Amino acid sequence: MNALANTSPRDQEDHLLNKCVAVSLGRLDKAADGIEANVFRVASLVLQSTYPTHATKLAQVAAVYFDSHPGELVQSAQVVRNRWVASLPRLRDMLSSKFKFGAHA
Repeated sequence: MNALANTSPRDQEDHLLNKCVAVSLGRLDKAADGIEANVFRVASLVLQSTYPTHATKLAQVAAVYFDSHPGELVQSAQVVRNRWVASLPRLRDMLSSKFKFGAHA
């Protein structure tokens, strides 16, 4: 995320959303850092009931990252407090929109 440090919050959000989509579609198979891994894990939780296949892929990629970096795992609420995502409902809605309307990474 350091490369995004000078970008707007919306650009940062869109970058993370596109990474989530890429993982969920099998186009990306690893998290670049703890931020991505935590967002993937939280995204898997909020997508579980509506997009279980996508959620499973996100959870798997996050788990692989945390197997090597267990100290970087944070609670879901901390992901929001850190402003890595605006809110859990927004994360779910934005990802669902990307899946429904084909705006894939």
